[in-house]
This record gives sequence, structure tokens and C-alpha cells, in this order.
Amino acid sequence: MTDAYIYDAVRTPRGRGKKNGALHEVTPIRLAAGVLRALSERNQLDTAEVDDVVLGCVEPIGDQGADIARLAVLYADYDQSVSGVQINRFCASGLEAVNMASGQIMSGQADLSIGGGVESMSRVPMYAGGGAWPVDPDVAFKTYFIPQGISADLVATKYGYSRDDVDSYAVESQRRAAAAWELGHFSKSVAPVEDQNGLTILDRDEHLRPSTTMQSLAALDPSFEKHGAEAGFDDVAIQRYPEVERINHVHHAGNSSGIVDGAAAVLVGNEEV
Repeated sequence: MTDAYIYDAVRTPRGRGKKNGALHEVTPIRLAAGVLRALSERNQLDTAEVDDVVLGCVEPIGDQGADIARLAVLYADYDQSVSGVQINRFCASGLEAVNMASGQIMSGQADLSIGGGVESMSRVPMYAGGGAWPVDPDVAFKTYFIPQGISADLVATKYGYSRDDVDSYAVESQRRAAAAWELGHFSKSVAPVEDQNGLTILDRDEHLRPSTTMQSLAALDPSFEKHGAEAGFDDVAIQRYPEVERINHVHHAGNSSGIVDGAAAVLVGNEEV
């Protein structure tokens, strides 16, 4: 089996995934093409040598539809021989895209590939794509469907993570992120987003909250407790996991993953390239 090497990785800053966020006016294709272009420029790539681009995208409709990976390849002025594919494994989509790109190298299917992801949550919000889970009661019942937030609370309950545990993790995460920015650790991995005139729109994570404390998080109510009780999702979870007598709802807006806009790409290849 061939070894796969990570040659470079780049991402956009994370913009708030709301209409007043800095990246709302930037289309997902431009976000994705921006990181592809950055990889090409930083590494003086002959883009014709790239075998494939795999991008994860959770809501592949609207601005993000029609195989956004292939569209981004063309928009980034890569060679027209470069293929592109969009995949969806929900929140692990970008990670799975990198896994797939690496797998292409390790299996010998490709010499040089790119894996990454793109999501503009301000333009294409969660659940925009629909699907059977939220609308087909028979499917939802048979597959024990519960929303992801309640799933997170179920995991915390099952494995003994308290509200203080997850809050302290969030506080430390914010502290480390702020420190990393101040120390310049992201200087090589973040590509500023520019408008069509070359003016910088965003060059630093907009979603950062370095002032977060245990006290400020303690003032926030659990996000999924009411939904779990009133919609019956807690009961569905307990039916599937009867060892859990009740769900301890510990997640809220301050310790959950952010609603953001952004894109990232990782260049992987074999040793010979």
C-alpha cells in the first residue's frame, strides 16, 4: 500500500453563518474556489497533475448544488481535466472527503488529490435539503431518528459528561483559539477571503468568543431540552438506549459547534509527486 502524504492545508476564516456575517455575500463556489486557488498558488501547482477534488457539503442544494466540487475546480481555473465530487456525511463530510482523497493515493488510484469541504450556512441553512427523516414518520420511527443536538446530549449522558465538563471544554477551546491567533499559529493555514476587486473581506475568524467564561456559559439554557420533551425525541432515544433512564441536556449555544460559513482544502499525494 502506498503512503499518503499531506503536502499542504488551507482554510478560509470562519464567518458568522448569519445574514450579517462577513461572508454572507460570498457564494459557496467562491469560498471553495478560493481555497483551491490558494493551494495552487502556494505550491506552484501544475493543476493538470491533480487527479481529483473531493469536497464535503451537508446541504448540496441551491448555491451548493450541482456537484459544487467540480464547479469550484473550474471556477478556480484548474485544468479542465481535473474531476470533482461532492459527498455528504453530515458534520463529518469534510473529514470524510480528506479520507477519500487519501484513500485514492494509498490505493494507487491517484498520485495527487485534494480533499476538503465547504458550507455557507448563512445562505443554505441546516435542513434546507429536507429528506425522509424529518418528514416521514414511518422512516423516523423505524430508524430511531433524533436531531443531532439531542444525540449529543444522549452521548454526554451515556458516557457521564456533566454540564461543567462540556462548558469547561468550551471555555478552554475558546482560550486556545484566541491564543493561537495571537501567536500567529494560523498565519500559514488561513487564506483571507477577498472580493472580486482583490479587497479583503475577512482575514480572521469572526466566530471567536475569547471572553467566554464558566459564568457566562452558566447563564445559557440548554438548547434541546424543551424540544426533546415536547417532540418526544427523548423518549425515542431512551427506547433505543434503555440503559439511559433520562437524558441530561447539557448542550447550548455556548458549548456547541458554531453556525459558520467557510471552506477548507487539503493537498495529499504520494511520495513521488
